[in-house]
Amino acid sequence: MNRWSSLALAFGCGVATGIGLLMAHRRRRVCHEASGHVQVHTNAPVLGADTVLSDPILCEHLARCTAFVGGESQQRLADAFVVVVGLGGVGSHAAQALLRSGVGRLRLVDFDQVSLSSLNRHALATRKDVGDAKAVVLKEHFERILPEANVEAMVSLYNADTREAALSGSPDYVLDCIDHVDTKADLLATCVARGLPVVSACGAGARADPTRVRMADIAECAADPLARAVRHRLRFQHGIKEGITVVFTTEKPQVTLVPLPEEAADDPSQLQVMPTFRVRAMPVLAPVPATFGLACAAHVLSQLAGLKLHPTPPVVLRDAQYERLWNRLLDREEERFGSLDGLACDKDELAYAALELWKGASARMGSLKAAARDKGTYRNTTNLTFTRWDAQKVARVDNLVLLTVEEADKHDQKSLHEVRQSEPQWSKEVEEVLQRAKQCYSFA
Repeated sequence: MNRWSSLALAFGCGVATGIGLLMAHRRRRVCHEASGHVQVHTNAPVLGADTVLSDPILCEHLARCTAFVGGESQQRLADAFVVVVGLGGVGSHAAQALLRSGVGRLRLVDFDQVSLSSLNRHALATRKDVGDAKAVVLKEHFERILPEANVEAMVSLYNADTREAALSGSPDYVLDCIDHVDTKADLLATCVARGLPVVSACGAGARADPTRVRMADIAECAADPLARAVRHRLRFQHGIKEGITVVFTTEKPQVTLVPLPEEAADDPSQLQVMPTFRVRAMPVLAPVPATFGLACAAHVLSQLAGLKLHPTPPVVLRDAQYERLWNRLLDREEERFGSLDGLACDKDELAYAALELWKGASARMGSLKAAARDKGTYRNTTNLTFTRWDAQKVARVDNLVLLTVEEADKHDQKSLHEVRQSEPQWSKEVEEVLQRAKQCYSFA
């Protein structure tokens, strides 16, 4: 071992020893003889914007997250208050990801208890926790992970009688991890009515492929049965058609519900956890609900930290559609400029722009209106074409906008200055999308 390695090792051991002594000083254990339960008391500071970057233990605990989001964003996370409703295979993973990332205050809401059959998908529960309330179990585990966080366990079914308590305190974000349709719709409608940011997890059971998990507006997720049922209730009972981010899968269910046992065939209601709840059990492969929960947490963390996610759209475009768009661009370049000398992209880059940037829809329509017009994940691109946003620049992927043929013809008759003057808001939105392409391809 050379001199610098020795110094690095000594420094590392010194930091580790110092942190260890601080933690030992901060913690003391008190045994309650009556119950035999060991409760951890701590004199740790409360996690918040004023401590997350100054307290040495918190600073080291959250160092990797802080390195990713930046100091100011980590302070925002420390000051954030998030409510997670539903603490099963999806919600438990979402909640622990929020905690481990430094969210300062969490309210965990669930009426149910840990069961043996739920251990295959729960994030932290063990056999010792079976029979205990899921909310309390998570709170106890969380206190051992990040004792400085403010974690509240609410052992209650979310409904009309409990919604005030569940959503009190002006939370910065709400995670809907409920799998009951009517309860889910009520929670989402309540959040929209109160202006509370919310993300919703749809059906994760009976699926196996985590690569099919998507994040989009609820208007764009017709492939998911639970999302369809919730969307129907939101639209016809609450007048809500869009504006809620959901995590769902394009994968069809791979298996059916577990058959009823013979002894319950005459009276299936005896298996209901609550009235109106599903009687037959849903088969679950553990990685999929975990993926849903982590995706929800990633969305919430990015929103609170001021980061932007650009999820892969739940849209299917076929090779023939890409081919048509490519040929139309070639024809347009020839007609407008007399040659293809200004063409500075290839077919693969055009496919990226069609799907990832414009989601198979005109820049004037937007993906939500296209989703309402078209069926499911299909997009009708028959009348669409790419054209240069700025005619003075080459036809590169960061200078191509997708429009209908008629819209493109009108656009080409104006200078970019005229477009910006007449439609400043739309121009800003288009240029934000084009900026993503510039960043993706590292254009100067």
